[in-house]
Amino acid sequence: MDITETPDDIPGPDEEPPDFGDWEDPETLLKDRPIRERLLDVIMQTREPTKVAVIAEQADCDTETAREYLEWFTTMGIVREHPGRPVRYERNESYLFWRRVEQIREAYSEEEIVSELTDTVEAIAEYREQFDAETPGEVSLVEVSRDGTIEDAWEALSTWKTLERRAEMLDHARQGEDASRGSVDSINA
Repeated sequence: MDITETPDDIPGPDEEPPDFGDWEDPETLLKDRPIRERLLDVIMQTREPTKVAVIAEQADCDTETAREYLEWFTTMGIVREHPGRPVRYERNESYLFWRRVEQIREAYSEEEIVSELTDTVEAIAEYREQFDAETPGEVSLVEVSRDGTIEDAWEALSTWKTLERRAEMLDHARQGEDASRGSVDSINA
């Protein structure tokens, strides 16, 4: 079958649509996953220090189980613990950065990484010229939106920021360094 052919299992226009009431509730599907996976999903979405009780509630497990897994995730470097009363946890951005750098190294050759880094650095240079600034943080969203919509300015600055993050990861992957976070200014392409 080529890409333009219709698969045989697609219902025809004269067939009855499925009864969505017969489908399993998505919440049930999520709750039926192992606690470890649910906790990992919750913590990966946590962007600020969060109490164990809140994480446990979101993962639909008891607090002690959540605490044990969170301590293990801390030992693994996946999360950061913020001691105090109450103890709070958040995802470890450095771990996520390192993991993404390792995925890039495994998936792409050095030549592909250098090529993508070159393209990314060129795109960053275009944004620097467009906004007459070295970083997106130096740009006033209000001032730039005077020439267009605020949504367009926001999108351009978000894309620029994403490109800087990509360049940082690609540079670490290219250099074969441990992903101890550097800065975009240190890119040596």
